[in-house]
This record gives sequence, structure tokens and C-alpha cells, in this order.
Amino acid sequence: MTGDSLGALEGIRVIDLTRILAGPFCTMNLGDMGAEIIKIEQPGRGDDTRGWGPPFAGDEAAYFLGINRNKRSVTLNLKDERGKDILRRLLKDADVLIENFKPGQLDSWGFTKEWMTEHAPRVVQCAITGYGDKGPKGGMPGYDFLLQAESGLMSITGERHGRPTKYGVAIVDVCTGQYAAMCILAALQARHRTGRGQKVEVSLFNTSLSMLVNVASNHLIGGGRPGRYGNGHPNIVPYSDYPCGDGEIALAVGNDPQFAKFAGLVGHAEWAEDERFTTNAGRVTNRADIEPLIVEALSVKSAADWITLFEREGIPCTKVNAVDEALASAQAQANDMVVEMDHPTSGTIRALGIPYTFSDTTPSVKSPPPVLGADTDSVLAEIAGFSDQEINALREDGVI
Repeated sequence: MTGDSLGALEGIRVIDLTRILAGPFCTMNLGDMGAEIIKIEQPGRGDDTRGWGPPFAGDEAAYFLGINRNKRSVTLNLKDERGKDILRRLLKDADVLIENFKPGQLDSWGFTKEWMTEHAPRVVQCAITGYGDKGPKGGMPGYDFLLQAESGLMSITGERHGRPTKYGVAIVDVCTGQYAAMCILAALQARHRTGRGQKVEVSLFNTSLSMLVNVASNHLIGGGRPGRYGNGHPNIVPYSDYPCGDGEIALAVGNDPQFAKFAGLVGHAEWAEDERFTTNAGRVTNRADIEPLIVEALSVKSAADWITLFEREGIPCTKVNAVDEALASAQAQANDMVVEMDHPTSGTIRALGIPYTFSDTTPSVKSPPPVLGADTDSVLAEIAGFSDQEINALREDGVI
């Protein structure tokens, strides 16, 4: 669970005012890379996802446990002026402030651009919003499911003649969190040159449109309205899942030489000579002709037999796994993609591992997701300079 060297972001302190998914996913990754994450939560309640279950491990929802490791939890009532004063103290020695309030909320609490410039000039500020502050929806809250619908992502997901379908996880939130982490790291790099922080902004709306990638390009250049292809690809054929004599197989035949080899392996070398199928462009145009032929050809053997043959011959393919099968696979184990953590109230829990490696500054899981407010006293004493008596008074008054 722990690395032998300091993480790449060792020495970077992040004040995390986010909750739900996009922000916490961003800060978990920064924490995995060695940053100190101080997660500010509402007293008595905390991050909403603490209660988003079942399943639960002890009192903590699996949802929360999956995206909040490597963080310290501090409870703080930011509606109280004393709570704002504590945040001011924490920001003095911070490197990053990340929040996902509605636009203008921090300004209303006094943390304006002018205040940041005067009192925390080196802090990189990251704002995650639904729509940003421009346009007819500027300032409105954003929800992953609604953005998948609004952006067109759902319109290109699902069976050709079926209903629009959302992705199986909150993918817009996840990608927004990744953009946020990327932008924060870029701003920290710029700080080496400029000596000052800056504000970066990401929104679910902009992220969702950017996720259209090649489908958007198809429309912007070729015109027309992109549709649904089930598990197929709008620009490549065959590139989908197919039923076999037993089980299913996913194929990704990405070029014409691969297709010619594939055709020979399934006993139909003549496909590669058919003018309808010789080129990928022809196969895309005539997918309604070639795909039933592929299904018929694959029906004579099991998915396992085809995978053995195709892998040996260099045809990209795989089994269509369920989630439990994927997480239990030898490949996942070899890459430490499932780790165990000892949680103070939930016991031993399993979680996803870290999906990247560094040759020298090893990412690591140093601490499990925190119990609500577990680090309030230590952070206020060590960083904000409060005495035990002052901390007790703040607690009695409901500030922490």
C-alpha cells in the first residue's frame, strides 16, 4: 500500500472544499501522488456521499470509501464568521484551493479575487461548476446524468433502435475531476515561472461536450446527426461485441490487413476480396451486410476458442467480463488494481488501486478514507495555531 519514496506532489497542500464525485476524485488522485489533502466538511453531516448506500462498511458508504483515501477530514461551519477565519488561516500556507460551490459563493464569503491576491497570492484556485458563469445556464447547478443527456452523449449510447442510454458510471463527473487535476498541475507548474497562483475553472457542461471527441468531429466536418451503434464504432468495422457458439467476444479490428487476416481465420478469406468489405470505409458503409456474416461465422466456436486463436494470431479481442470478473482477473492482480486498507471504523476494506506508476516518485495509499472530522483538532493545532482551549470552545459553539 505504501511506496518507498516521496510522491511527486510531496509538500503540496490542498484545501478541498468539494463533495460528491468530480472534486473528491480530483483530490484523491492528487493525494495518491503525495499531496496533503485537507478535506473540509460540514459538521455533523460531512460529504453527502458518506450516506450514499447501501452497500456500507460500518457507517461509511462504499461510494465515499471509493474516492476519499489519502485525505484528512476537518469539520468546519463556513456560515459562521469564525469558520471563515479558520479557512483564511489554512489558506495562508496552502498551495491549492478547490471548490465546487455555485459560482460566486466564495466571493460572498469574502474570498474574492482581490482577497486571494492580497492574502494568498501563491494559491492555485480551482472551481468546478455545472455550467460556469456564462451563457443562459451560467450559474446553474450541474448533475452528471443531466449533462450526459444535454451534451448528446446519451444520444450516441445504446442500441441503434433503442432508447438513449447513459454510461454505467458518472463519467462526466469523473472526466471533469481528471480535467481539474490536470489544470491544477499545469497552474502549479506555471507558478514556478510567475511566482503566483491563478484561478482555473472546469465545468460539467464543457467537459461533456469535449467527451464527444471524434463523434463531434464527424458532425462538424461531415455534417449529419450522429446516431447510436450499440457497441459498434461509428468509424471502424468490425469493432464491437459479437455472440459466439458459447459466450460473447469483443473485437477491435482496426485496419485492412487485420481484417484480411481475421476473415481467413474465421474461414471466409473471400471477404477481403469483396469490394464491399476490402477497405474500412467500405465496411462502415456496408456494416449491415458484413456484421450478420461475422455473427454467423463466429457461431461455430465458443468465445474462449476464438479468443485463443485470435490472440495467437494478433487479432485484438477479449472476453466481455462482468465487473467482478474484471476485478478478479490476473491482469488486475498483476497491476495491483485492487488494494486493501484498514479503516478505523469499517475494518479491512478493498478498493481500486492506483492506475498509474512513476519510476521514482511512487504514488501510494498512505491512509484510508477519513472518519468525519477525524483530523480537525490536529489540523487546527498544527496549521492554524489554535490552542486546545480554543478548539474546545469552537466545538462547543458548533463552528467545528
